[in-house]
Amino acid sequence: MPNEHEYLAANRANWNDRAGIHLESAFYDVEGWLRDGREPRRREIDALGDVAGLRLVHLQCHFGLDTLAFARAGATVTGLDFSPVAVDSARQLAARAGLADRSTFVCADVYEAAAALEEGAFDIVYVSLGTLCWLPDVDRWAAVVGSLLAPGGRLYLHDAHPLAWALSDDDLSLAYTYFEESAPFIDDSDKTYTDATRPVEHTRSYEWNHSLGEIVTALVIHGLRITTLTEHDWTVWQRWPWLVEVEPHRWTMPPGVPRIPLTFTLLADRGPDTDPSTGPDRVPSADRVLPPETP
Repeated sequence: MPNEHEYLAANRANWNDRAGIHLESAFYDVEGWLRDGREPRRREIDALGDVAGLRLVHLQCHFGLDTLAFARAGATVTGLDFSPVAVDSARQLAARAGLADRSTFVCADVYEAAAALEEGAFDIVYVSLGTLCWLPDVDRWAAVVGSLLAPGGRLYLHDAHPLAWALSDDDLSLAYTYFEESAPFIDDSDKTYTDATRPVEHTRSYEWNHSLGEIVTALVIHGLRITTLTEHDWTVWQRWPWLVEVEPHRWTMPPGVPRIPLTFTLLADRGPDTDPSTGPDRVPSADRVLPPETP
C-alpha cells in the first residue's frame, strides 16, 4: 500500500481537478452566490448565533464559499485547504465579493493547521460536509481542532454520517467499514458529486470512515465538551438515485422507505480552563480502545 504522503499527494491532485469543475457547477452556483450576497445557512446561524466580530477558521474550506458567507455575516475568517487551485480560487472570490479585508486563505494540509495558523486564536472552528472521510486519523484531526480554539471557543461540524458512508452505492446493504481502519477505501472514479460536465483527470483518491464514537471520543480526549449531536435523515446531494429532493439541497428517503441517518451535526466547546493537549479526562494512549485492525 502507498504511504500517507502518497495518499495526500493523490487526494490533492484529485481535488485540484475538482475545484475547477465545481467552480463551473450549478451545484455551487458561484455567480448566484456573488449576486445574491448569501450569508450562512439558517441552521448554521441557529447553531452559532451572531458571529459578528468573532474569529472563525474553516478547515478543508475548498474554494471558500462557506468561509466567505461567515465574513458577510461579520466574522473575521480564515480558510485552510490543501489544494492550491482551491485556495487561489477562494482568494479571487473574496476579492470579487469585496470580502478580502475580512478573509485570509492558507494552503496547508489540515494536520499542519496548528503550525500554519496561530494556536488558540479562533472563537469558532467550522467544518462543513465532506471532510473527515479524507483523513486517515480522526484523533489527529481532533488534536488540531483543540489546538486552534481559544478558551471558550466552539466547534461546528456537519458531515456525512458514517453509517451512510458504509452502505453500498447500489442498495442499503453494508459494503464498507463503519470504523476507522488503517487501510483506505480506494476510488478511481472520474466523476464528482456536482453536475460535472467534464471528468476528473486524476481519478485515484483515498478515503477513510470514522465512527460516531471515534469522532466524539477523539474530541473529548483533546479538551472539547460535546454540547449537541444531531443525526439528520437528509443530505445535500443525491447520495443514491432513489433519494428525493424535498427542498433545494435537501435529499431524503422517499415515502415508505425507512429513514436512516445521512448526515450529522456536532457542536462542542473548549472550556475556559481546558488544556487541549491533555483534555479534561484524557485517557492514557495505552488504555484507549483501538478500532478493529484491517483484515
